[in-house]
Amino acid sequence: MDDFSSFQKRVNIHFQDISLLEQAFTHSSYVNEHRKTERKDNERLEFLGDAVLELGVSQYLYREYPDMAEGELTKFRASIVCEASLVDFAKDLNFHELILLGKGEELTGGRNRPALLADVFEAFIGALYLDQGFEEVVTFLEKYVYPKVKKGAFSHAMDFKSQLQEFIQRDKNSKIEYEIVEERGPAHSREFIAHVRIQGEVGGIGVGRTKKEAEQRAAQKALENHGALS
Repeated sequence: MDDFSSFQKRVNIHFQDISLLEQAFTHSSYVNEHRKTERKDNERLEFLGDAVLELGVSQYLYREYPDMAEGELTKFRASIVCEASLVDFAKDLNFHELILLGKGEELTGGRNRPALLADVFEAFIGALYLDQGFEEVVTFLEKYVYPKVKKGAFSHAMDFKSQLQEFIQRDKNSKIEYEIVEERGPAHSREFIAHVRIQGEVGGIGVGRTKKEAEQRAAQKALENHGALS
């Protein structure tokens, strides 16, 4: 099991006020069972962290995707700060090992409950903001969140085919065609390779678990090749 000291060394963040870090990982059920300790739960930090995280992600998307419309940016951000994504971030950092829970919550599997993990991640962001400021939050996001965005972990939320169509139509009435050029792997784990052709020439190649995903990734690659995505 991790502890707060080794956790700080692992992520290379050292809190000036360790009580803020501890509070970020303290569930209300633990406070209810340890009233004499005067511990505070993480709910207020979660409230703050939610807003700070949205700002951190918003400024990143605004800078990295200068041609993306407001509605698309909103949808993209929502996919990054949704519960499922926050759970993944928390699991990557083994946050579950640090959570302080009441016995009842522990026995019912609270340590791995998605909503609880997502709340803890937001609370940690709130605690880091209070302890060290927004720039340190951004540094943390640059290490653990932004790289996943760059790698396309949230591309399922974006309609790159529509973006490519709009981008190509700006300059000329080019013809866009998609073709599944290869299927590989066993039936239970198929993988599709798609080409997107612009005026007959391959503009991007994509791989996906479904034909639609492969086409979306091909469109994303074409946009990147044209400098339309950072």
